[in-house]
Amino acid sequence: MEGIELLIHELGIHSTYHGYRYLQYAVSLALQDEDYLLAITKSMYPAIAERFHASVSSIERNIRTVITVCWERGNKKLLKQMTPYPLLDKPTTGEF
Repeated sequence: MEGIELLIHELGIHSTYHGYRYLQYAVSLALQDEDYLLAITKSMYPAIAERFHASVSSIERNIRTVITVCWERGNKKLLKQMTPYPLLDKPTTGEF
């Protein structure tokens, strides 16, 4: 998980946000099984919610929050370098 944590920090997302832990786990799930990326709301969010004893809606909201933080105050240059296409607007949770 150290590599995931480092990347999230480099994007400007700090561990003070609940979404930080959720995003970290989401990335690890996606790395284990890419099918999670095809069913974010039906598979990934429920898996994260179960792990952290939270509601699916709070998982989604907190991940959206850290994406906004990254886009507005984080390392937008690094985020744009990571995308395979020009990123003109804040990414959706699925794109992120």
